[in-house]
Amino acid sequence: MSIQSASSEQLAAEAIDLLGRLVAFDTTSRNSNLALIDFVEARLANLGVTCTRVANADGSKCNLYGTIGPAVENGVVLSGHTDVVPVDGQDWQTDPFALIRRGERLYGRGTADMKSFLALALAAAPLFREGGRPVHLAFSYDEEVGCIGAPAMIRELAAQVPRPTAVVVGEPTNMEVVSAHKAISTWIVTVTGHEAHSSLTHLGVSANMAAVRLMHSLSQLADRLRQEVPASAAPFMPPHATLTIGQINGGTAVNILARECVFAFDLRCPPGLEPDQLIAPFLREAAELDAELKQRFPECGVAAVRRSGAPALAPEADGEAERLVRRLAGDNGPARAASYAAEAGQYQQAGFSTVICGPGSIEQAHQPDEFIETAQIERGAAFMLRLAEALRV
Repeated sequence: MSIQSASSEQLAAEAIDLLGRLVAFDTTSRNSNLALIDFVEARLANLGVTCTRVANADGSKCNLYGTIGPAVENGVVLSGHTDVVPVDGQDWQTDPFALIRRGERLYGRGTADMKSFLALALAAAPLFREGGRPVHLAFSYDEEVGCIGAPAMIRELAAQVPRPTAVVVGEPTNMEVVSAHKAISTWIVTVTGHEAHSSLTHLGVSANMAAVRLMHSLSQLADRLRQEVPASAAPFMPPHATLTIGQINGGTAVNILARECVFAFDLRCPPGLEPDQLIAPFLREAAELDAELKQRFPECGVAAVRRSGAPALAPEADGEAERLVRRLAGDNGPARAASYAAEAGQYQQAGFSTVICGPGSIEQAHQPDEFIETAQIERGAAFMLRLAEALRV
């Protein structure tokens, strides 16, 4: 298939076939993604593309990037994550790791978020070989657990790859351009107490009671953030920073002072607000409580550990990525922003002009019976075909 003979219908059909192959790999973030990476790397090798792996510390997962076309500047990066969220406890009506077509919907874990984008990029790879400028494919691991995998790959791209014009992160946006997203900072707080009978509170320390003090402070911070809308042009919903405590686990029995309480929270900030500055007073309070508890029992205390963090994506005034991608997507709509976090902010932080644009709806992501409309695959195929044509000149 060449650019002259290719049609978006052919490309969409090839992408759907590839999507079935990708969905079949259970790349839930707790698992390895290496089987999928092997498949992608072998497919690209058949096109003469040499790929580079950027592995995690123990080698159980890796990022993969490769350049299709000449190694020159002003290419385009197509970036997506390979991992998916768990299906545990969800009421699926189909096998989540098999692509099932019902009418104009394709069901399976990752169909919307975001293996359809990966499938479209791979389907179009033969066309990108004909370009005078390159396409760089960049597939990451562990995006769903805090955008953990991509930074090491982004550093290599910045150092090794001729400077691209734009980065397109293919999160599901219904093939509309999103030019901003919030930052995320996630934390795990562990409070260690000293067990005793619940009637003898002077003989122990309840980790649960101490943790409640800290959680109350976070609740107060969340209330303040709701009242403080930053002067940002990006249309976020909600427009303010948000803080939520997503998990709480603590205690053994109702009549035992809790030995341990663990809770996790996330803070999401629009561009212009720094998560570290907002959370600094809480961390000081945690350190003071840690010292207070240790005075009673040396083994007691508080440990607040950052689990993950990713910067915001800020709108770029007259950004190259937005100009290009809007033209390719046929998008002349209003400015858009996403309240979720993504790897786009990490690319922008590294100096790349970046937007988000991909097939499918975020409303279907992470749901049981996740699906993508075939019309979205077709729109994505038309986008890839236009990209291939644009890179010829």
